[in-house]
This record gives sequence, structure tokens and C-alpha cells, in this order.
Amino acid sequence: MTVATAAAGTNIALVKYWGKRDETLNLPATGSLSLTLDRLGTRTRVAFDGGARGHDRVTLDGAPADAKVAQRVSAFLDRVRARAGISTRASVVTDNSVPTASGLASSASGFAALALAATRAAGLELSPTQLSELARLGSGSAARSIFGGFVEMERGARADGADAVAHALDAAGAPIWEVRLVVAITAAGAKAIGSTAAMQQTARTSPFYPAWVAGVDGDLTAARAAVAGRDLAALGAVAERSALRMHASALAAEPGILYWNPATVAAIARVRALREGPAPIAAFFTIDAGPHVKVLCAAADADRVAAALAGVPGVLRTLIAAPGPGARLVETTETAA
Repeated sequence: MTVATAAAGTNIALVKYWGKRDETLNLPATGSLSLTLDRLGTRTRVAFDGGARGHDRVTLDGAPADAKVAQRVSAFLDRVRARAGISTRASVVTDNSVPTASGLASSASGFAALALAATRAAGLELSPTQLSELARLGSGSAARSIFGGFVEMERGARADGADAVAHALDAAGAPIWEVRLVVAITAAGAKAIGSTAAMQQTARTSPFYPAWVAGVDGDLTAARAAVAGRDLAALGAVAERSALRMHASALAAEPGILYWNPATVAAIARVRALREGPAPIAAFFTIDAGPHVKVLCAAADADRVAAALAGVPGVLRTLIAAPGPGARLVETTETAA
């Protein structure tokens, strides 16, 4: 029996993923572009050891996972088992360095790590592209966490989703762009409505949703060029526009979906003030499906940005993350079954 442990970083979308063209296969309605981070993510150990009492045994952050999470993990493992031609139940131990279901993309790193650990434990060796496709079936944004640094996710056109995969924007061995993402944590605990349900509600009821979808291709073109040219101001402008348009479409849903809290709004104002002050800093915000604010800036400015955000009323803490690697195998061991 192979026991495999994998790690993956969370990723923050700068051109947002919001909405699906196929719910079953998690096929996105648009492409997206993200940055994989170094210090926020997931470590997952998988062993197909029979599980417990005929079921998969899933442990999350030191405690048995709740029924919803366990069911989601088991459904994903069923896909791995079918591909590997096995039926054995598994034990899964997952630890997150990012709060679960809080708007910090824990599902992205979680299913990327699970995809790699589970396939290796099942005796499969998939290419990064194949892993990206598989991870997407667990969480749409997980397809991007297979790769490090700046990553683009394709919308794809095929009904089976084989072309809805991610790829790294920088060539292997290319110099790392020394940017940072400063995260302002503005709330504790899980968010009120999960991303999947919020996407469905927005797509179904928001009059702004078609305009959101129509604008993404232009944002992707601009963001791709900004990454290639290492143009922080251009990339930051796209990131802010994409985030605000995504949240505008959700606000216009019925009933409206509002993830922000007063600290979210105050942090946005602080970022704008940093750009307009007497000693301006090139800093640009983005916000996912949650209340936390992430700020893209140059590495040299990260400490000043973090200090400014830490002084915003309602910000609980800040952290600084750098571009990180893609999903990687940490350890494999062979044990007696």
C-alpha cells in the first residue's frame, strides 16, 4: 500500500472565476487568471487502507470532517478509484494553513493537494494538465493550484471538460516576479453563503450577470499582457475592475449577495488612499467570495501596505504572501496493506 502526502498553495484570482457552464463537471462560464501563494495552503495525506467501517475516513484540521465535507471528499475519491480500477476505501488527513470556507480559497488548495496525493496513493501518475482537470472536478479554482505563480484557467469548449484546464503563464525557470499579496483578515469563521450556491444564485437571478461574463475575455487579455510585461499598475487595474464587477453581479442577485463588512469597505478606502497619498504606493485590491481584502503590491512595499491595513478598524490581522509553487508531492511510503 502506498501512502502519499501532497501540499498545494491556495490561489487568489485576479481575473475572477464566477459562474459555471456545467455544474456537474465544474466547467467555468469564463476563463480566469490567478496567483498561487507560498504560505497559505493545504497538506493532505491519503492511504487506501480500507477507511473505517466501509467508509472513507476524513480528518480535517485534527478533527473528523463534517458530513458535507466528508461526502464531497468521498465523491472525489470515487473518481480516482474508478480511474485506478480499485474499490478500497481511504483514510484522508488534511491540514489547512488557511481558514476553511472563509473566502480565502481553501477549497482550491484542498482539492489540488487531494488530487495529487490520492492519485499517487492509488498508483496513478498523472501529468500536471491531467491533474488540473481532475482537481477541477472537486473545486473549479483547484485546477489553478496545480501550478505555481501566475496561472490562467481556460474556459474550454468541449462538453466533457477535457480542455477546461489551467496552465502556468511563466515558462519553467523564468525569473519570479517579485510581487506580494497582502491579506487583510476582516472576519472570523465561515462565510454565510458558499461560493457554489452564490454563483448559482447570481447566474440565475442577476440582471448584471451576462455583462459580467461578456467582460471577462477583455480582462484576461489585459491581465495576460500585464503579467508578461511585469506591469503592476496594469495588472492591478484589471484585478480591481474584475473584483468589483463580480461583486456587483452578486449584489444584483435576488436576494442580493453581500460578502463585505464595514472593515472590507474601509480596507478598500485605505488602499486607494495609499495610491493617492504624498508618498504613493502602487497597491491594488481584490476580494473573493468573502469579506477579506487582498492587496497586490511590489515586494518592497509589502510591509508598508500591511502596516496600513493593520490600522484599519475591524481588520483582525494581516499577512504577506509571495508567489508560491504548484502542487507537489511531499512524501510517499510503502507499507504493508
